[in-house]
Amino acid sequence: MITDIAETIADQFSTTRTQLEELVKIPSVSASGFDPVEVRRSAEATAGLLESIGMQHVRLLEHGDAHPAVFGELPAPAGAPTVLLYAHHDVQPPGGGWSTDPFEPIDRAGRLFGRGTSDDKCGVVLHAAALRALEGSVPVGIKVFVEGEEEIGSPHLTDFLATHGDTLSSDVIVIADSSNWRTRVPSFTTSLRGLVDCEVEVRTKRHAVHSGMYGGVFPDALTALSRLLATLHDEAGRVAIARLVAEDADPLDLTEDELRTQVAAHDTLELIGSGSLTSRLWRQPALSVLAIDAPRVNEAINALVPVATAKVSLRLPPGQDPDHAMAALRDHLVSRAPWGAQVTVTPGSSGQAFSLETGGPGYAAFARGFREAWEEEPVEIGQGGSIPFVAAFSDAFPAAEILLTGVGDEQSRAHGPDESVDLDELRRGCLAEAIALVQLGDG
Repeated sequence: MITDIAETIADQFSTTRTQLEELVKIPSVSASGFDPVEVRRSAEATAGLLESIGMQHVRLLEHGDAHPAVFGELPAPAGAPTVLLYAHHDVQPPGGGWSTDPFEPIDRAGRLFGRGTSDDKCGVVLHAAALRALEGSVPVGIKVFVEGEEEIGSPHLTDFLATHGDTLSSDVIVIADSSNWRTRVPSFTTSLRGLVDCEVEVRTKRHAVHSGMYGGVFPDALTALSRLLATLHDEAGRVAIARLVAEDADPLDLTEDELRTQVAAHDTLELIGSGSLTSRLWRQPALSVLAIDAPRVNEAINALVPVATAKVSLRLPPGQDPDHAMAALRDHLVSRAPWGAQVTVTPGSSGQAFSLETGGPGYAAFARGFREAWEEEPVEIGQGGSIPFVAAFSDAFPAAEILLTGVGDEQSRAHGPDESVDLDELRRGCLAEAIALVQLGDG
């Protein structure tokens, strides 16, 4: 049986690749300022793909001014569980630094480059390929839900789940929006960091004044802001905010050299924080200053800047309540106002950290699929990034088993220039999911 599925996946893989390329060509950027028509065009193409593999009741799910999601299903045989397969068809803005057109996919030595190849249009075609390989004899019920707003924080997902809860209700939820530990090492993602961010404004005066006439007596807002931001880390680069959770993680075999290569770090750049690298990436808070509003260098004049603003992002380990973390961050910033400057903190985004339970039938089935497809034992990993919708699914369907999978790897550059997916990893992922669905149907 497994040999037959593997041969079918291989025989049909040229179709899978073509379908991925056609989806990548659609610039379905969901961020504001980009054409929403392209996101709808992507949804329609995804619906067409689901129809082509025999999915039933395929349709776009709409909610107000939200970008459309896509739904299709296959009824469960008597006594069989129902599996919800999730992916998203929207993508990040292309940004700069690409070596080729981000929306013209190109193959280089077995990696397909283009925006969305890894995050997450490969998830769409992975689900489709696994179902197509079973040739109409899927032994479980299937519901496919392909979101159109993941890259902007899934602002309407709770509304979709509330409105279409009965439609989407399932026993097992498979979210194909993560990555493997590295190429040729299949993985379950079992922890996700959460997120809070804010804007912190530092104001020193009601208006600018001459820096020569008053400098040395009164501080400018940009210097005050810099001093304030410097208090957010200690000398070792650890987050210096009180009352935050921190835990240890399995170090696995991650090395500093490997991590430096992944982030293209300068040779002289020192690491910050303490503990194992995986603990710092997955189970400890991490704080970054994302942006500063202040006069541009080419617009500078000899004046004491009266106001400066920064956006601060705080990643949260599992077990950390976002509201408590935001309060701790706000208290830290306000209490350390330098030189009596006025500090105002405006909370922004918030996302729940999450730990996924292992040991259920879904994990057992996918572990079998991973072993067969990769001929390697799967490992459990964390993700430093935030995927708040996992908590949303858990809240909406508390009895469902949730799995977080994917076929990205250490070279995929999700959200960055030259995003790519290893095509052989994609093939293996398709095979693993098909085998897992059969395993779930066999009980």
